[in-house]
Amino acid sequence: IDVMDGHFVPNLTFGPCVIEKISTISKLPLDVHLMVKDVSKFVDLFISLKPKFISFHMESEVHPIRLCEYIRSQGIHPAIVLNPHTPIDSIKHMLEFVDMVLLMSVNPGFGGQKFLPLIHEKIKELRQMIDKKNAKVFIEVDGGVNGLNASDLEESGADILVAGSYIFSS
Repeated sequence: IDVMDGHFVPNLTFGPCVIEKISTISKLPLDVHLMVKDVSKFVDLFISLKPKFISFHMESEVHPIRLCEYIRSQGIHPAIVLNPHTPIDSIKHMLEFVDMVLLMSVNPGFGGQKFLPLIHEKIKELRQMIDKKNAKVFIEVDGGVNGLNASDLEESGADILVAGSYIFSS
């Protein structure tokens, strides 16, 4: 579930009250994707909802390792998000602290954007890095995922695909 504050990305979406309602009617585990400035100011609002994952952008947090440790201490799986332009190498020190890396295959902030094919190489690079470190980290891809590119993303090494616009626009 995308959470946007209008500052980190130029859009607003769900807050904790809406996500709490979703959690009461859905049997699916929640994956809360925080696209907010100053993640540490907001994280407790979402931790209380007990999602399976809380994902945040490297660019939005001064102390990402500390935040990952805190999220994990609350019984939630921490995940780091990389924007399309952020190099994979920037998170090599983070792999032991996260359970998932979310690679954005569009610029974050709006649904329905065109898929950026450069993500295939980034997935392969990240998969090699994860395998080399023998880490147990999922690779999730979000943005422009559809029936035409899903199998290629999986072949590149992605474990989880987010296809919101594809599913809800059908």
